[in-house]
Amino acid sequence: MNTRKDEGGDETEPVGVRQRAEVLAALDVLTNGRGADSPQFRAGEAVAYEWALGRAESSPATARGGRGVPDLVVLTAELDAVTAQLEEASTD
Repeated sequence: MNTRKDEGGDETEPVGVRQRAEVLAALDVLTNGRGADSPQFRAGEAVAYEWALGRAESSPATARGGRGVPDLVVLTAELDAVTAQLEEASTD
């Protein structure tokens, strides 16, 4: 995973529409082997949470660079890209 040191942040700081504490808890579930049945899907979710927390140097689906926690517009664009990729994969 392409991450940089977590710079902390307030537990109530928003990450998209969630609070940072909620995103950290979801990431903890994934990194402890719980969540989706597919290990690859869990790994993808974990990478997405790391990026949403501002720890990754680029977004997971589109590889756009950026520093810090992405805003809601950037998060939505990334979600749209992932949705398109998953739909395309299911028709192949």
